[in-house]
Amino acid sequence: MALIYIEDKALNVNGRNLLDLGLPRENRNIDLRQRNIVQERSYDIVEAFTTIMDNLENNSGGIFYLDAPGGTGKTFVIKLILAKVRQSWKIAIAVASSGIAATLLPGGRTAHSVFRLPLDLAQRSQASCTISKNSGKAKLLRETTLIVWDECTMAHAKALETVDITLKDVRDSNRLMGGILVLLAGDFRQTIPVIRRSTPADELRASLKSSSLWPLVKTLKLKLNMRAQLASEEDTSRFAVQLLQLGERKNLPMIDGLITFPPGFCQIVRNVSDLKARVFENLQDNFANHEWLCERAILAPKNDMVDSVNFEILQSFPGLAYTYKSFD
Repeated sequence: MALIYIEDKALNVNGRNLLDLGLPRENRNIDLRQRNIVQERSYDIVEAFTTIMDNLENNSGGIFYLDAPGGTGKTFVIKLILAKVRQSWKIAIAVASSGIAATLLPGGRTAHSVFRLPLDLAQRSQASCTISKNSGKAKLLRETTLIVWDECTMAHAKALETVDITLKDVRDSNRLMGGILVLLAGDFRQTIPVIRRSTPADELRASLKSSSLWPLVKTLKLKLNMRAQLASEEDTSRFAVQLLQLGERKNLPMIDGLITFPPGFCQIVRNVSDLKARVFENLQDNFANHEWLCERAILAPKNDMVDSVNFEILQSFPGLAYTYKSFD
């Protein structure tokens, strides 16, 4: 977009384009499509941003949930809200249910670390955060204006309820979340709490939607998939639509609780060896190509399968293997 702006100026001044100036020319069709996308995107993102900022301005408090399927601009709007609050010298705490998600947020940390949540929430009938009212952590929470909790759908229902009790205690307030505005963000179509040796009913009971606080949560939605719209391949957009239908159980035939993938959704292989060969084809020639490796991944539901596949792939690398151990 910057190159197109420069070319417009040059054409107006002396009728010369970017090639005449020794610069690469930008594709104006892509720019036009991107402008339309940005305009379309603004409806969802601006509404979410404005709603949160208005509630902060009015000190309304409460809990909001940002329903954001992958690629809809969730991280962007969260960063925007955090920056706006912190620009006013107010305290905004950013947490996430996993360490990887926390690294994507400015100043982000895991929810368990910030709130001192017990790691065995699922096994406890009653839980509490280990935060003393006279501690520095309690003082920070008393001065906090906003809490953003990303990937909240991975959190146990008891986690939200425990944080609510703790905030009411350290802030000496009976208001929901002690009067702090809490913005939850995530996608229930993806990862839910992992409960060891559980039944589907146990997992549903652990979900935030089973929490006694969930009826008090106000939902904001991001709908437009920016990643798919900005991609030039039609297959990418179709895949994004199919993923959304899969997550919402729409237009999917089910037999005995099992679904049938739509045509073109994925390719089926016979075994793990075929899967490795398909994903990491020509590994011997590309093992040193970082970009090539970053475009490929094999996912598995359990760690033992992950370890097994990783070991077998590493065995395919030429040369000797070295193990480096870290310590604090």
